[in-house]
Amino acid sequence: MNAAVCARRREALRAALKRRGLDALLVSAAPNRYYLSGFELHDPQFNESAGRLVVCADGRDWLATDARYTDAAARIWDKDRIFLYGGDGVADLARLLRSCGLRVGFEAESVSCAFARALCRAAPGLALEAADGLVEALRVVKDNDEIEALRASFRLNHAMLDWVRDKLVPGRSEQEVSWDIERYFREHGASELAFANIVAVGPNAALPHAVPGGDRIGENCPVLLDIGCRVQDYCSDQTRTFWVGDAPTDEFRRTLEQVQAAQKATLAVLRPGLPMCDAYAAARRIFEKAGVEKYFTHGLGHGVGLETHEAPSLNPRRSDPLRAGMVVTVEPGLYYPQWGGVRWEHTALITEDGATLF
Repeated sequence: MNAAVCARRREALRAALKRRGLDALLVSAAPNRYYLSGFELHDPQFNESAGRLVVCADGRDWLATDARYTDAAARIWDKDRIFLYGGDGVADLARLLRSCGLRVGFEAESVSCAFARALCRAAPGLALEAADGLVEALRVVKDNDEIEALRASFRLNHAMLDWVRDKLVPGRSEQEVSWDIERYFREHGASELAFANIVAVGPNAALPHAVPGGDRIGENCPVLLDIGCRVQDYCSDQTRTFWVGDAPTDEFRRTLEQVQAAQKATLAVLRPGLPMCDAYAAARRIFEKAGVEKYFTHGLGHGVGLETHEAPSLNPRRSDPLRAGMVVTVEPGLYYPQWGGVRWEHTALITEDGATLF
């Protein structure tokens, strides 16, 4: 991550802090920390953190971590602005925050209730308040470097989807196909999967988040793949539903046509200023016309970037407008427990006058 890019992002956050009247923000979400500093995209595990970033309105930013990460932090951050906390990390962080001002925001959605309570107890006299969404509001519009990283990630994703068709043959299990996909990604430049592969055979395709198991591809059956990789730290996310065999059922053909028509209708209306709920409505109208809307059971799409699922969200509850530079999936689906289902997903970059596919 380019240090100058991170510095510009912190300056943009500083302006938001001043508008909010905050002296500082304690950044705890790992993707937000990385976006602003270039330090550690992933925390080791759910109950452990590689560190936190303190962005101050006056420009005195701190990267707070423990002794395990001293060298890693020093490689990307001014050594004089690294704060090392010890065994009582909350008390140490409270001491750091008290030195940064009187009114400090924190990402309440990214910390446990226990951490938040302990921080408040350890910082008497400090006005702590939940300030979620400040960094995400910056991340929602991608810059040129992010867009190029996303293009690289999606190029590999598309190449994998072309390659894997020959691996979808009768007798192979969901788990075997899933391993083929992961191995291909890693052998062709991905650092990791963006999320756990979804490989769903037959009726399992009716489960939007199916887990690959021992079920095997039949002589004539649908196979749903929802896969993504991480390249240059940015994620891709694509779903395709294939028919294995030469005799697709009328139900499958009809459902595939309906889903692809819904996606086409949505892609045609994507543009800056379009309310997000209207994007969802464009797809749903196609299903309503066909009388199958009750089988469309999830939102239309979501943002993709450092995380596979991030803002914005194309669902019927969001009326805020799309903006140029946003990246969104368009993934309508219809699900039938009796035989499976179809989901078809492309990811689009909102441009100044419409949208273009990755």
